[in-house]
Amino acid sequence: MIQLDGSHHDWFEGRGAPCVLMVMVDDATNRMRARFFEAETTRASYDVFEGWVRRHGLPGALYVDRDSIYRCEGQASVAEQLAGQERQTQFGRAMAQLGVELILAHSPQAKGRVERMNGVLQDRLVKALRLAAISDLESANRFLEERFLGEFNQRFERVPASPRDVHRGVPRNLDEVLSWEEPRVVQRDWTVACEGRSYQLDRQHEALSLVGRTVVVRRLRDQRVQLVYRAKLLKGRELPSRPARLHPNRPAQAVGAKRPPAADHPWRRPLLRARGAARFGLGDSGRPPLRSGLPSSPTPNRRNQEPMPTNKKGTFSLKF
Repeated sequence: MIQLDGSHHDWFEGRGAPCVLMVMVDDATNRMRARFFEAETTRASYDVFEGWVRRHGLPGALYVDRDSIYRCEGQASVAEQLAGQERQTQFGRAMAQLGVELILAHSPQAKGRVERMNGVLQDRLVKALRLAAISDLESANRFLEERFLGEFNQRFERVPASPRDVHRGVPRNLDEVLSWEEPRVVQRDWTVACEGRSYQLDRQHEALSLVGRTVVVRRLRDQRVQLVYRAKLLKGRELPSRPARLHPNRPAQAVGAKRPPAADHPWRRPLLRARGAARFGLGDSGRPPLRSGLPSSPTPNRRNQEPMPTNKKGTFSLKF
């Protein structure tokens, strides 16, 4: 299990811009890894997590606080509630795809190891940066990788209770998982809209019948965009502007405006109206004509007519 936290502090003692130190600590060995970022964001959590995975492997669990990066405040949809699922943040979705259990701490004391590590770094690392005359993020991260982290772990790392290392191998699709994914519905013109941009799917995917289906728009950390349908990458291109949804030869119609029937509509056919008037007199049925243009049933209203004669047994008696 790895503990992850962002430490907000005046790391450069006023010599540089404010920043945050993302810290990861192995709960079994006290091994530490850290990196400076401008702010504590999903991108910062992705980057520091990737650095740990590339060096040590994929952990089994990640212990974090209840920040909005890791915990979704929104209510689950009806479909998610029926499936027994909760809404996930982008980071939570990535951890679920990697098989890493994401544990949310209810208090700072619950993840005390990384909190104590933050206190140690705010003392030792600040002094080391001052002695090295470092006041920018790039130089500070290079200092961490080349000097500080190796010496620090060599001094404070502990032997675990079990010699077995449960870290797993690095996934091949790590870059694709540590991304931003949004489900979108394919329109009738084979376009997908996401974050104010529109993407045109390639004609080679016509056999998939994607109109009305949901595809995933994936944005990688290098700003590349991928369109995914059932774990398959689709080919497409970004459009310079959002396409118009109206037919080019059809004038726009106001919302809620009534449109008169066309000239060839059954209601406008004089033959049917004349034929109906010749066969059935007005008021025969007392009902309005049907939508097909034919008159309603010619059966007269029997409400005011005399009942049909019956015999003693209650059956009808008809005379011919």
